[in-house]
Amino acid sequence: MTHSPIPVIRLKPKTSPTGVRRGVPWVYDNELVTDRRSKAIAPGSIALLEDSERAPLALVAVNPASRIMARVLDLDTSQTIDRAWLVARLRRALALRERLFDAPYYRLVHAEADGLPGVVIDRFGDTCVIQPNAAWADVMLDDLAAALVEVTGATNVLKNAAGRARALEGLDDVAGVLIGAAPDAAVPVSMNGAIYMADLTHGQKTGLFFDQRPNHAFAARLSQGARVLDVFSHVGGFSLAALAHGATSALAVDGSDPALDLARGGAEAMGMAQRFETRKGDAFDVLTALGEEGARFDVVICDPPAFAPSKKSLEAGLRAYERTARLAAPLVAEGGFLGLCSCSHAADLEAFRRASMRGIGRGLHGVGRGTGPAPQLIHTGGAGPDHPMHTHLAESGYLKALFFRL
Repeated sequence: MTHSPIPVIRLKPKTSPTGVRRGVPWVYDNELVTDRRSKAIAPGSIALLEDSERAPLALVAVNPASRIMARVLDLDTSQTIDRAWLVARLRRALALRERLFDAPYYRLVHAEADGLPGVVIDRFGDTCVIQPNAAWADVMLDDLAAALVEVTGATNVLKNAAGRARALEGLDDVAGVLIGAAPDAAVPVSMNGAIYMADLTHGQKTGLFFDQRPNHAFAARLSQGARVLDVFSHVGGFSLAALAHGATSALAVDGSDPALDLARGGAEAMGMAQRFETRKGDAFDVLTALGEEGARFDVVICDPPAFAPSKKSLEAGLRAYERTARLAAPLVAEGGFLGLCSCSHAADLEAFRRASMRGIGRGLHGVGRGTGPAPQLIHTGGAGPDHPMHTHLAESGYLKALFFRL
C-alpha cells in the first residue's frame, strides 16, 4: 500500500462503493469509518476516499462537522485539487452557459451538477457572486475567486454567506468582496423582455432568481391583455415579465419592502410603472383580503419560499402549499390561469401536485365554483438549463412549477 500525501478516509465494510463509482456525490458520516483520526481532519480538507478493501475510490472534500462528511470532487484519484483544477471545472460550466445565453447573466455554477459540490455562482455581467456552501469551498475561496476571474474575465467577485446550507456546514455568515468592488447600486438584468433590479449585496440569495426564467416566460405568454397577480413576488419576477408581454396590469405582493422597491424600480426602468402596483404584507393575509374584496385576476402566480426545506418539515410544508392554492384559486377569473411553484427539494413533484390540486378543489368549492369544468393542468416546469440536475441527486431538481387553467 502506497502512502497518501493527503488524509485517507474509508467506507465501512457494509457500505457499497458502487454508488460512488457511478457518480453519487455525497457520502454520509454513518457510511464511513469514523475514528479519532478521521474526526480530527480539518473541515474543508481534501482526502482520498477508499472502499472497505482500501482500494482508492475518489478525491473528496471532508467536513467531520457535517452529516455529509465527504463530497466527491473527482473520481480520478491522480488529480490534484488546485487552482488549475478549478479553472478546468469553471471552463466546462461556462461552455454550457455560453451556448444557452446571449448575455452573461445566468447561474454559472450549480453546485454538484457542475462538479463543484456546495458551490453556487451567479453571474451578473462583470460581477460574479459566490455562495460557498461547503467547507472545502471556503478553504479554497481565494483560488476559486482567482480562477473565476481567469475564466470569465469578471472584474468583481463577491461572497454571499447567507442561507441554511452554510449553517449546516458550521460555516460563518460573513459576506464580503473577494476581488474588485461591490456595485454601488442595484444591477439591471434583462430577462424575457423585462428589466429586473438585482441587489447583489443586500438582496435575497445572490440578488436574483435565475432559475425561474423559463417559467416567467411561460406565464408571460398567458398574460397578454391580462390582469396579473404575482404573490411572493420578490423583485417582480412574474409580474414584470407579464407586463413586458402585454399584461394590462400587474399587482406584486411580498413581505419585503426592499424587494418591492426593487420591483418598482424594474417597472420604472421598463416604462411601465403606471400599470404596476405593489402590496406589502403576509402573503396569506393578502390573499385572504383580496378574496374578501372580491378581486379577480386573469393570471395568478404564487412563488413562495421553500415551505418544506427538509424531510422533517414536509407535512407542514405540503399543508402550506395546499393553503396557498386554496386561497389563490378563487381569485382566478373563470377561464383564467393559476401558476403554483415550489422550491422545496423535500417535496417531490407528485406530492406538490397533489397538495396543489387539493387546495384548488377546496378553494373553488368554497366560492361555489366546484361544479364547473375540472381544472386543467396545462404545463409543468422546472428550473432553467443553467440549473442542471445532477442525475444522482434529486435535491438538485428542486424547482417545480404547475400551471392550471381554471
